[in-house]
Amino acid sequence: MKFYDWDFAPNCRRLRMFLLEKGIEIPREECITPQIALKDGYEKTYKHYMVPMLELDDGTQIGEVIAIWNYLEGVHPEPNLLGRSPLEKAEIIAWERRAYDEGMIGYAEIFRNSHPNFVDRGLPGYIEPIAQIPDLIERGKKRVAHFHEKFNSRLADNEFVGGDNFSVADITTITVVDFGLALEMPIPKSAPHVQRWYDMVNEREGVQLSRPRHLPDGTPVEQAA
Repeated sequence: MKFYDWDFAPNCRRLRMFLLEKGIEIPREECITPQIALKDGYEKTYKHYMVPMLELDDGTQIGEVIAIWNYLEGVHPEPNLLGRSPLEKAEIIAWERRAYDEGMIGYAEIFRNSHPNFVDRGLPGYIEPIAQIPDLIERGKKRVAHFHEKFNSRLADNEFVGGDNFSVADITTITVVDFGLALEMPIPKSAPHVQRWYDMVNEREGVQLSRPRHLPDGTPVEQAA
């Protein structure tokens, strides 16, 4: 198998963290050039032109993080990260999707419509130019504020995002929060339960080792700090 990766990309980090939590080792190929663009020819390798992508030994390609998670959980069921009972599975995916739709997309709207390296790259997966829309920055900020409010309420009564156990809902949520920190948007003081949860989950080895080593401009994280 091979994992096509981009070190900084939050979606790739969601998969890296999952692999670390599972203890699965898969060879990785970094797909981004120093110009922060997918390498020439990648669109021929994978027609959907996005990362992450998992390529199996027989050449089968699986895209989209949730699809890859489901495949890997099927062949490596322990430790369980997607839930066991039908209800637990539903709760985990519901909260994972809320984290993605409200938090990840909110920060992505801010990032893709403001970063100078993403001019004409307003959406992922397109070879043709997609213009930035500055008005979406403010909309993204509103989505992020709603995300923190909703998740603060959820974590007031739950140890983990998906319920009693660490799961993919936590993987996506901490990836979202760290994406915000990279954009210099910290957890608001109005979300103390998110902060409590973050401090706890942040101690996990999978969280630490999955972090990007470089910023979008290629600067090593430790150098930027």
